[in-house]
Amino acid sequence: MLLKPLWIYALIMFTVGSNKVPSTGKEKIQWLTLEEAQVKMQNDPKPVIIDLYTKWCYWCKVMDKKTYTNQKVINYINQNFYPVKLDAEARKTIQWEDKDFKFNPDMNVNDISLYLTNGQLSFPTTIIYTSVNEAPANIPGFMAPDEIEPFLKYFGEQKYKKQTFQDFLKGFRKTW
Repeated sequence: MLLKPLWIYALIMFTVGSNKVPSTGKEKIQWLTLEEAQVKMQNDPKPVIIDLYTKWCYWCKVMDKKTYTNQKVINYINQNFYPVKLDAEARKTIQWEDKDFKFNPDMNVNDISLYLTNGQLSFPTTIIYTSVNEAPANIPGFMAPDEIEPFLKYFGEQKYKKQTFQDFLKGFRKTW
């Protein structure tokens, strides 16, 4: 008689316990393609942040490991941006703003990289694109979490609409 209730209790506990997804406590940035970000911008406008990298770039890998794994950076980017990870040397055709960008064998990069950086290639480069009508902001080089924070908050909180970045920095206090 006791085995039956214990068996049912064990089955219930197994079923309830197996439905829970264990949390590692480490969320990740929800990277999109440029095409996906463009569609999302049309339905729910917010800035796009592009991590322009190459596979051979040492500082790109350090930024991936140190900056884009920081929980405060992850949470802020996921809430306030459409994040895109873009290989500057991508050989596939990339569509952006009704244009097709192809691999440029003379420069050994995809033309989208030249377009987004105004021809000033540097890796990594963080590109923040606020709307179709505005030129992207380019921030070349590695940035630690505390270094990227003011850029993220300037664009994520739309301060760029009201003040220059220099004026924003005068009153900015780091929290990361």
